[in-house]
Amino acid sequence: AIRAIKTWSSGAAAFTALEPMLKEAGPDAVINLTPAPMHATISQACLEAGVNVYSEKPIAASLVEADRLIQTAMDRGLLLLCAPATAATRRFGWLAEIVASQRFGPLTLAVAHHADPGPAAWREYTGDPTPFYGPGIGPVFDHGIYRLHGMTALMGPVRRVQAMGAISRRERVVRGGPLTGSTLEVTAPDHVLINLEFASGGLGQLLASFGTASTLAPWLELHFTGATISFPGDQYDKDALASLYVDDESSVGLEGWVHGIGPPPPPEPRPVVETGVAHFVACLRGDATPLLTAAHARHVLDIVLKAYDSIRDGRTHDTETTF
Repeated sequence: AIRAIKTWSSGAAAFTALEPMLKEAGPDAVINLTPAPMHATISQACLEAGVNVYSEKPIAASLVEADRLIQTAMDRGLLLLCAPATAATRRFGWLAEIVASQRFGPLTLAVAHHADPGPAAWREYTGDPTPFYGPGIGPVFDHGIYRLHGMTALMGPVRRVQAMGAISRRERVVRGGPLTGSTLEVTAPDHVLINLEFASGGLGQLLASFGTASTLAPWLELHFTGATISFPGDQYDKDALASLYVDDESSVGLEGWVHGIGPPPPPEPRPVVETGVAHFVACLRGDATPLLTAAHARHVLDIVLKAYDSIRDGRTHDTETTF
């Protein structure tokens, strides 16, 4: 860390523990990129020290932890934002304008997918992929959460959640990094299907899987009463374009797909991960209105927790939060 920071700042310092960093460095803000189980603990300590926080997703492991974080930030007048930065991208700003304008009619259905073998198959991965196949992370918290943030940013809060999950394979062979060739045990569902009922009356569905070879399914499809917008390819490609199908009820009948559509220029300035940090800094400077709110992150956490409740008991669950 010391070698890295010296390449861009002679005045920066490196610490091996959080408490001395907060006391000695006196930061204005912290970007919390620790492992998911540590997010709430680290963010809470920073907020209690009077430091603004941008946290990686998820905001916490429980609604109690999330509530405490939000209350602490409010009580101390601090900024608490949370990844993913989906709603802060130009792509989703463009989509939000389309939804609000109702030029294609109301948005009534959103369907999203993420399906691959997961980090055990990433040959370039340098860490231990085991936690990604256990409780608390898995395909929903790791990748599906991007889609859930996107769907709720466009369609609003979710009212009810229903889900099913299964373990497709009990063991995985690690293909990259220091554990190459070793076998890990899958202890949580690696196939998860989630059905959503939005407070607006619309519906949503998410497939999140670490149990497939790959997929050609669009990572997001938005179904309006008069059109469909479909996003093929990689959601992390900031320049990826969409396809549009406009329904034509007239006698002319001009239905058909138009490919390669997207936001008007300028292009997306940075990938989604970096977008979140840039948005956080802009909000701290007073140059932007917070879009990646802790309340939104708490609601998405609520959705995911209710989905796993549904997997366990086979019932539909009402959410407890909104944003």
